[in-house]
Amino acid sequence: MPRPKVHDEALRARLLEQAGETLSTQGLDALSLRRLAADADTSTTAVYSLFGGKPALLTALVDEAFRRLAAHLERVRTTDDPVEDLVALGLAYRDSALADPRLYDVMFGAPVDAPAPGVREGDRSSAQAFAPLRRAADRAAAAGRLRPGAEPETVTLAVWATLHGLTSAELRGVGPGCADDVKVVFETVLRATVAGWGG
Repeated sequence: MPRPKVHDEALRARLLEQAGETLSTQGLDALSLRRLAADADTSTTAVYSLFGGKPALLTALVDEAFRRLAAHLERVRTTDDPVEDLVALGLAYRDSALADPRLYDVMFGAPVDAPAPGVREGDRSSAQAFAPLRRAADRAAAAGRLRPGAEPETVTLAVWATLHGLTSAELRGVGPGCADDVKVVFETVLRATVAGWGG
C-alpha cells in the first residue's frame, strides 16, 4: 500500500497518537522520528514537514493532550450551582483521562529528561484546560459557597490534585482496592473534597 502523499491533519493526528503510545509505554528513548514514521506508515519527511523535529513533536503532543482535556471540560454544561459544576467537571476530567490514557500520561508523566520545549510549552495549554475548573471556583466564591478565606485559585488546585491522584491511581490499577465501582468511589471522594471547601 502506498504511503500517504498528503501531509494533512489526519496524518498529523495519527502521528501524535502513535507518538503518545510510544512515549507512555516505552519511554522517550524509544521515540525516534524514523521509528514513528514507520509505525505510522509514512515517511520521516512527512514527520519533519508536520513538526520540524522531535522537540516540536513533543510540544505538539503535550498541547494536543491538554486541548483534548479542555474540550472535555468545556462540554460540561454550566448550571446555577457552581459547586455541583465542580463535581461535574471532575467527572468529565476522569472521562477525558479514560478516553485518552496515553495522552493523559504525556500531560503529567513526561520523562524529566524530555527536551524543555516539549514539556514547558504545555504550561499555556494547561492553563486553558483548567479554566473551566477555575471559573466554577470563582462562581462558587462569588455566590458565597466557599468557606471564608478560601481562595478560588487554591480550591482549583486542591480539586485538581484530588482528580489527578484518583485518576492516576485508576489508570495504573493501584490503590487500596476498597470498592468494585471505581466511578462511585471517585465521585464520593470528589464530592467530599469539594464539600470541604464549602462555606
